[in-house]
Amino acid sequence: MATAPTDPPGKLPATVVCIGMAGAGKTAFMQRLNAHLHAAAEPPYIINLDPAVKNVPFDRHIDIRDSVNYREVMTQYNLGPNGGIMTSLNLFATKIDQVIGILEKRAATLTRVLVDTPGQIECFVWSASGAIITDALASTFPTVIAYIIDTPRTAQPATFMANMLYACSILYKTKLPMVLVFNKTDAHDAAFAKEWMTDFEAFQAALRASEERGDEEAIGGSGYMGSLLNSMSLMLDEFYNHLDIVSVSAMTGAGIDDFLKAVDGKVEEYEKEYRPEMEKARAKRDEDKLKGKQKELDRLMKDLAVGKKKEKEEPNVMSDIESSDEEEGTGLVERDEDDAMDENQEDEDGLKQRYEKALKERGGDKDSKMDEESLQRYLRANG
Repeated sequence: MATAPTDPPGKLPATVVCIGMAGAGKTAFMQRLNAHLHAAAEPPYIINLDPAVKNVPFDRHIDIRDSVNYREVMTQYNLGPNGGIMTSLNLFATKIDQVIGILEKRAATLTRVLVDTPGQIECFVWSASGAIITDALASTFPTVIAYIIDTPRTAQPATFMANMLYACSILYKTKLPMVLVFNKTDAHDAAFAKEWMTDFEAFQAALRASEERGDEEAIGGSGYMGSLLNSMSLMLDEFYNHLDIVSVSAMTGAGIDDFLKAVDGKVEEYEKEYRPEMEKARAKRDEDKLKGKQKELDRLMKDLAVGKKKEKEEPNVMSDIESSDEEEGTGLVERDEDDAMDENQEDEDGLKQRYEKALKERGGDKDSKMDEESLQRYLRANG
């Protein structure tokens, strides 16, 4: 009887996120993987993130359908199928912290966590909720992406290249280690795919042969599409070096051990390469957030500088100059009309007295009336 392996203390369970096109056999692969691990006395912890699936042929520990009603979401928000799935994932993403908390409590007793995603691949991979869920899992547990491929439908060079480009986009979107799983190998051997990924000339020959045969899914002629496929096959050569390729059959169970071995290898790669990068990125985000908070605090303290008066402000307008000079007793002083009239009267009276004194000194014998007329003429002449 097989016994469960004893994990070293503190070892976290590997999380496998299964992603694939509709009809690629994700659910059947999950079922086979679940049965295989139970037989090996290593029961996995399973999370279902497909809100639209009707029947799931394996037990789930966390199911999105328990917290979000897909049909009700579509009706309430007047959405179509894809919109309903995305909105359901958005609602579930608000509770991802609870999911992480549950997994952390059970981490000591788990070896693997399996996550099943919707068949509408774009609803998960390219949505904000999908990024939130994968980032939350990857920030806590070693996480690996398993990209499930329908092998019979990928036998043509054009469809093969489309799948590879999609896998490439997922790899650089999630920034997580990836295993390419060529499923349904009981119906079609995946040896051609491994050859095309390791031998550029073999892919070129297959592309030309497909065009000559006039295959339904082939790119016709030798136009720009054929040239594009050739160029992309060269470009993806570096991408292939970062992938592990396994051939499995969800129907017969062939290749499951190879898949688990590839996952263990990717977990080591995650610990060596991906986790340090994630921690570095997280530290940078925390540092930027702290700098932003400090900047806001400095701005707030500057705005709330209470009790700190400026010693002296430079006057900006003429009235400021006059007011400040008046306080200091120098410069321009604003004067009213009464003060000006009094001073003018004092000047006129003094002039009159001086004129009368001058007449007396000259010994003039003119009467007072003439003196008064002379005084008036003098005053008019001198303004």
